[in-house]
Amino acid sequence: MLSSDWVPRVIPFSIYILFIALQSLISYLAPYLNFFTLLNEYANYVFYPVKIILIVFAIIYFWQKYNELTFKIRFHDLLFSISAGVVVFYLWIHMDWPFAMLGKPEPFNPYIFQNSIVILLIVIRLFGASVVVPIMEELFWRSFVIRYIINTRFQAVPVGTFTWLSFLVTVLLFGAEHTLLLAGVMAGVLYNLVLYRTKSIACCIISHGVTNFLLGIYVIKTESWHLW
Repeated sequence: MLSSDWVPRVIPFSIYILFIALQSLISYLAPYLNFFTLLNEYANYVFYPVKIILIVFAIIYFWQKYNELTFKIRFHDLLFSISAGVVVFYLWIHMDWPFAMLGKPEPFNPYIFQNSIVILLIVIRLFGASVVVPIMEELFWRSFVIRYIINTRFQAVPVGTFTWLSFLVTVLLFGAEHTLLLAGVMAGVLYNLVLYRTKSIACCIISHGVTNFLLGIYVIKTESWHLW
């Protein structure tokens, strides 16, 4: 099973989703059991570092399997990717409309703690959002899923191959993964355009990383914790 081509691209993402599901379960049980009420209050701050560490280990373990991931990038593709990441960031912070949300955002405010753990939480959150999450999500969505929809033998599909079905499905599912649904759909569209323009998963990772890094800096400066 571990030799299957889909495993290295699905396992890191599955870890991420598993922790989201676990946190949702704790939130559901919180009104009924005091233990879960206390756990729910701090779950986000405990689970995020743990899942990031586990995802990092998974990516490192499978790294040699990512044959589509090369960082030999043409300069104009790099500029395009960075520019797209900046555009996604700008649109994201202006699309936090209540009617466009899936559920209620769970703010990540490290300043609820009163000691040096604040800096550690900020560093882990920025690193996770800017480096780990882009690698994990782009390998899953724009390397695996978008090609798997075209052909279940997805490795036979060149990176950046366009079909309307794969485009629309990945955009909608990528949007549904985020609390800010329409912002997620918008980001999915632009990251897909980076994929089609550059034919590079690395460019998608860079674009996604730029967005998340700028968003992290914005959240810290403006204390817009609901965006984190």
